[in-house]
Amino acid sequence: MKANLRIGYIPLIDATPILVAVDHGFAEAEGLDVEIVREVSWSNVRDKLNLGLFDAAHMLAPLPMASSLGIGHVKVPLIVPFTLALNGNAITVSPALYAELSHVVDGDLTDPRVSSRALHRVVADRKARGVPLVNFGMTFPFSNHNYQLRFWMSAGGVDPDEDVQMVVLPPPYMVDSLTSGHVDCFCVGAPWNSVAVDNGVGHILHFGRDIVRRMSEKVLAVRDNWAGDNPDTLSALIRALAKAAAYAEDPAHLGAVCESIGRRIGATPEIISRTLKGVLKVTADGQTRSSDEYILLERRGANRPDKAHAAWMYADMVRWRQAPLTDDLRLVAENTFRPDLYDHALGHPPSLDVIDPLDRVGAFYGPDFVASGIAGHLEAWHLRHNGRPRLHVVR
Repeated sequence: MKANLRIGYIPLIDATPILVAVDHGFAEAEGLDVEIVREVSWSNVRDKLNLGLFDAAHMLAPLPMASSLGIGHVKVPLIVPFTLALNGNAITVSPALYAELSHVVDGDLTDPRVSSRALHRVVADRKARGVPLVNFGMTFPFSNHNYQLRFWMSAGGVDPDEDVQMVVLPPPYMVDSLTSGHVDCFCVGAPWNSVAVDNGVGHILHFGRDIVRRMSEKVLAVRDNWAGDNPDTLSALIRALAKAAAYAEDPAHLGAVCESIGRRIGATPEIISRTLKGVLKVTADGQTRSSDEYILLERRGANRPDKAHAAWMYADMVRWRQAPLTDDLRLVAENTFRPDLYDHALGHPPSLDVIDPLDRVGAFYGPDFVASGIAGHLEAWHLRHNGRPRLHVVR
């Protein structure tokens, strides 16, 4: 068994299972000697994994599929044998944009149906006055940050490719970009939304689970050929991560986990504690909002890769013209997620538990998702306009 591993990660709280597995002894207990390497950008993580400089990586859930499909970069088949976290994102806006939205809103801004329509009014007003477009920061084109922003704004009639500016920023640079006015809004994982609020430069408008209730956010990715060459090592790593994720979500270990994660990602234990509890400050004056679904590290079957999530993310790629729609490509995308390897490592039979929501996704509008019917699903909320697909706006 290969015992010495290098694993890359980005400083985000959803890397917790990897960090806890190393810092709290779960990897060592499985016979693994793991070096974890902090990176700044997702492209660095992807490239080093693809080149073999990393054995495994903390990765955006859509990115292994993009690599396996050969879109956006060279084609390197990757697989996902373990989900590190479900949910965990938030949409944060500047105080100035929040004021603009509040001025034109008709209803409760915490409702994404309402806020997306308010954004449409802001965008139209800015265009009429000839002022710069609203700038949205997201971490990578193949990310749920990108897809959740697009899903939300398009619900209100905003075209993400025409009406606003979408820019790619590494997660650690989000807060500085909002502070400087380079972006008006961003979608990113914890802790950076909370850091913006604590610094008085951001207002958390929506949790990611408000847009899509249950979605794989970060995953463990490995090269497909590496997994085939090192099956025992991979099983040991999966077991270590599963034990670490359960340990991290046990309230009895919260203090120790927050201290060690804080050192690894450069955030205060207090912010990490808020995140893991799902109780976040959303305004600089201390207003809070809570959700027990804000981030799931182990609870509710979070760690078992879900092929329905892979299909949803592939549908996003098709919708935003990153990939064509074919049955062959859909199967490649779905087969990137490997619940069979998870089950083999842990000795679990395939999960037969009912997952809430029933379609396993729970988008805030549109029809229930059916993985085998992506074409019909997309058509249900698109209209054609000048030959381009456009979303039917929710009312």
